[in-house]
Amino acid sequence: MKTKLAAVLIFFSAMTTVVFAADDWKAKLQKQLPLLGHRNWIVVADSAYPLQTAPGIETIYVDAGQIEVVKGVIAELAKTQHVKPTIYTDAEMKFVAEKNAPGIGEYRDALGKILTNQPVQVLPHEQIIGKLDEAGKTFKVLLIKTPLTKPYTSVFFQLECGYWNAESEAALRAAMKAAK
Repeated sequence: MKTKLAAVLIFFSAMTTVVFAADDWKAKLQKQLPLLGHRNWIVVADSAYPLQTAPGIETIYVDAGQIEVVKGVIAELAKTQHVKPTIYTDAEMKFVAEKNAPGIGEYRDALGKILTNQPVQVLPHEQIIGKLDEAGKTFKVLLIKTPLTKPYTSVFFQLECGYWNAESEAALRAAMKAAK
């Protein structure tokens, strides 16, 4: 009996650390950003996005528009020096028909305006999820779920180092190799 009770308590304890309502998602994001670094992710998801069970994925639900949340994430990331995002969107989104998802065209236009001048990669949904799943095994993922009911509209922010880039890393590795 004690074993079953302990298992139930552990389960509910884990769930409360993974999923909770957020009254102020911006404050939550601002609190988390100094802790996040390269290889961490932030996801702004639609309402059908599944609750994931990987220990590194924390899901919060916000009662705010998805466009508003994406704008807020971009604004908060712009204030940081230690991270910069690579943004992923689903390739499927551009093929979703208005008749199947009324308002999708307006959403695509609004998102396109927000993501102008941002480093965006468009990949099939399953490829992005694969990257996210792999990252969630070892690294923190903050998933902000919104009430949006349009398919393939999640926006994924893969965080990279804000003060070190691939060219600098390659030069470092070359110097180390040359020193051998």
